[in-house]
Amino acid sequence: MVRWRAGTVAALRRQWTGAVELDVDLPDGTRMRALAYPELVGNPEPGDRVLLNAGALLMGLGTGGYALVVALPDRLPPDPPDVGDTRDAGHLVKARYTPLQPILLGVDEEASPYRDVLADADDLGGMPVVTADLHSALPAILAGIRADAPHARVAYLLTDGGALPAWFSRTLAGLRGELAGTITVGQSFGGDLEATSLHGGLLAARHVLDADVAIVAQGPGNLGTGTRWGFSGVAVGEAVNAIATLGGHAVGSLRISDADARPRHRGVSHHSLTAYGRVALAPAELVVPDDLPLALAAEVDAALAPLAARHRIVRVPTAGLDAALRATPVPLSTMGRGLDADHAYFLAAAAAGRQAVTHLPRAPGTPTP
Repeated sequence: MVRWRAGTVAALRRQWTGAVELDVDLPDGTRMRALAYPELVGNPEPGDRVLLNAGALLMGLGTGGYALVVALPDRLPPDPPDVGDTRDAGHLVKARYTPLQPILLGVDEEASPYRDVLADADDLGGMPVVTADLHSALPAILAGIRADAPHARVAYLLTDGGALPAWFSRTLAGLRGELAGTITVGQSFGGDLEATSLHGGLLAARHVLDADVAIVAQGPGNLGTGTRWGFSGVAVGEAVNAIATLGGHAVGSLRISDADARPRHRGVSHHSLTAYGRVALAPAELVVPDDLPLALAAEVDAALAPLAARHRIVRVPTAGLDAALRATPVPLSTMGRGLDADHAYFLAAAAAGRQAVTHLPRAPGTPTP
């Protein structure tokens, strides 16, 4: 449950889109690193008294290793300027029935300027959608897309398996100039557009953001228990089903690694095998880089063989992808490992981005990557 702390803001640290990092002094003389979302609690200032949820920090969780500011009790932010007793400013409640539930304007509800566009929208028109089970794949997939289609409009759909506030992600803040927009779906919030469901978010990516390609992945801080089914990223299989239902083209970014010390994540992670092999009932293209180290390639081939009856296993050339990965505007990191420490993981994600580009319409005479 919640481990409460109260303290005083000592100093502001880093800031990025939607979030402020701060140091908080506690009454016992210790200091905590905390994170505030100004859209929810207001802008903290040195000297403010703050109420904190300190559980994740005290437990030593990696991604979630902050105390989170619940309130500035002596300096509450003013009410939003929009009328709060009607649905004119939206009525989507996210993080529902929790103390900090925000009420937001859904992209397709009656008060939305996009209501007419989405009221009868029902098809993605073949738009390629890359699915990944970790947030860390996002910049690598984008690098693969940009390597062959530098001007493609790319939308990101942040699902609710990890961090609910999009503001938590420094990666996403660093990629804002690279994306046509972010859509937060389900219980997640804080994107450029808000959607009730993944289906609605996909349609908004295509028909509101006019995306050429979309990427679906949960936010940072996924939840896993080490079992086959106890992983929030298993929902990537449901994303494949949603894409197929709406007439999109699913491209699976596989979690491939020869660097993870855990046997269940070596070769193809058991999470990818569960999501695409058991949960996804519709076909997808599952992408394998064509020049993996021989031992790793053999492991990957053996693991994917049972999935070939439903899915198309695609081998994608990787020329130029390493350079694209090294040029990303944000650091690459997965489970604490950077590009060189887990090269196969990031290369596989970039190859999925490259494969998505092959489904884009091309002008006559344009060479195929």
